[in-house]
Order: sequence, then structure tokens, then C-alpha cells
Amino acid sequence: MSADISEAVELRTALVRLRRGTELPVAFGGLTAGPGQVRIGELSGAATHSLRGLAVATGNGLGGKALSLARACAVTDYHDSRHISHEYDTAVAAEGLRSVLAVPVVVRRRVRGVLYGALRTAQPLGDRVLTAALAAARDVEQALVVRDEAHELLSAASAPAAEGTGAWEEVREAHGALRALAPRIVDPALRDELLAVCGRLALAGAPPEREAALTLAPREVDVLACVAAGATNAVAAERLGLRPETVKGYLRSAMRRLGAHTRGEAVAQARRAGLLP
Repeated sequence: MSADISEAVELRTALVRLRRGTELPVAFGGLTAGPGQVRIGELSGAATHSLRGLAVATGNGLGGKALSLARACAVTDYHDSRHISHEYDTAVAAEGLRSVLAVPVVVRRRVRGVLYGALRTAQPLGDRVLTAALAAARDVEQALVVRDEAHELLSAASAPAAEGTGAWEEVREAHGALRALAPRIVDPALRDELLAVCGRLALAGAPPEREAALTLAPREVDVLACVAAGATNAVAAERLGLRPETVKGYLRSAMRRLGAHTRGEAVAQARRAGLLP
């Protein structure tokens, strides 16, 4: 699944959630297609295709206002509003929209898209509608943050490392971060890609005579990767979204499988088995 397709799925899901949470009949939105521009790529509840593919520039229309201000904006009657410009009136009128809300998707202080909700009647959109629309936008923001982190880690992990202890420490840190991030990835293709890179990183540091017969459960490897990075059980639990008692359980199980008596022995055995870099 490509990044564009995955982002479209995230956006489509958010629009369905927005309609359900706000009870607005129409929702649409898009992500940035270039500097200062959002292209409407997904529609939910629309009766026509008049809005699909529309390029919304910063400052233009309601969405462009939300783009420039990086905050939610709404109008009670789009066509007659004096608070926005009217470059997109034809497309909006073709869909029969009157009351419209636009919520920006902001990641790391940069607007990455806009979600819209709309009524075909002219009436004020209250705080409950705004709150639900903001929640849908936050879901998209979180998904994009996780994707960004994943791609950054993949790039770092795939870059050729210079020889030396420092470089191997960077590889091990990247491996641990990828293992901790993988369970948060909704996109199965991206999650599999992360785990495949983890596997390559682990095997890169394994000796030729590694104990290939040794296997651990994925969560046991996750915990050992945190331990290898010097994390306490409490820190490992926070990184992995687990309870400290659960981390202890996975660690005990991993040590038993590896025949190790200490945390350090467990990490060393896992590295010899090609389970950790």
C-alpha cells in the first residue's frame, strides 16, 4: 500500500467519523498538494462530484482561511458570507451546501490538510459540532505523526552506517524505536515494512554461527530491545504502551527461552541469535 493510498484511507475514515460525531450529512477534505494548497480528495455523503479534486489555496474560501489561520472556521451561509472570499462558490452551490465548517489538520505546526463538514440548510453550527470535528482532525494528525516518525526511522535505519561502536549504538537505538513504534501503525503494509527492517538490522549484527533455532514472541523482542537500550521496566512500559507488570512478564519469559539469568545475559543471547542488533 503506497503512502498516498494509506493517507486516503486515513482521511476517508476520519470523514466518516466526523459525520457520525457531528451528525452533519456531508464531509469532505484533503491533504496538502503543494505549498499553500490543499486538494480535496475524499468525499463522504456528497451527492455530486463537484468538490472532488478542487485545489484550495491559502486565504481563498473557507478552507483557505482555515489554512492561513491554522484554526477552525465556520460560516452559517457560505454563499452570502462576507467573512470569506468566493472563488469556490460554483462547486459549493452544485453540492447544495450552506452551513460549512473547515478544520485544519496541523502536524508539527504545519498545516497538512483540511477537513470540512457541511449542512444543506443555513443554520449555526454549535460547539458540539466543532468539538467532534476537531476530534476527527486530531485523529488524522496522530496518524500522520506516526507515519512521519516511521518514515524518519526507516530512512535512518536504511542509511549505510559507518563502522564503529558509535554507529552500532545508533543502529540499536533505531531498532528499538522502530519496534516500539510498529504496534501503533494502523497501515499493515507500513507496519510490515518496519518489522522487516527491524529483522534486517538484527541480522546485520549477528555472528555467522548464530543460534537460528531460538525464537521469541514479538512482544518479548520489543521488551528486550528496550532493555538493550538501557530502559528500566517502567520506561519500557511507557514506550510500548504496556503495564510494568506486563513488561516484567515478557522479560521473564524471554529470559527463560534464552536460558539467561540476567537482563544482560538475555540481551547478549538475543544478539547471538540474530534477534537484536
